[in-house]
Amino acid sequence: QVQLVESGGGLVQAGGSLRLSCAASGRTISTYTMGWFRQAPGKDREFVAGIRKLGGTTNYADSAKGRFTISKDNAKNTLYLQMNSLKPEDTAVYYCAARWAIGVVTTPDEYEYWGQGTQVTVSS
Repeated sequence: QVQLVESGGGLVQAGGSLRLSCAASGRTISTYTMGWFRQAPGKDREFVAGIRKLGGTTNYADSAKGRFTISKDNAKNTLYLQMNSLKPEDTAVYYCAARWAIGVVTTPDEYEYWGQGTQVTVSS
């Protein structure tokens, strides 16, 4: 199985940028379809972006399109989320997740492995 550790969160002003990283160990991330999710206080965990393990097709939530970019470096066994033009409503704990099946799906329950999360706070 794979272990996931997120980093790169922090406090940023609205309009700023952050790059989140998700370092994997145990197995290579090329074996999995990977996703980024986020959870704000009092809200359900929601899909942000995903990247398919075969072909590398990416999918984004409407809230992330045009501002966030998901990518991975198989050699470093690391998943990334570049976040630009951040808004206060992007404030949440961000999690990376992995699933064995091929397709990118938006339902958290479909992902078998999760990191511990990294806090992103965007001030207005």
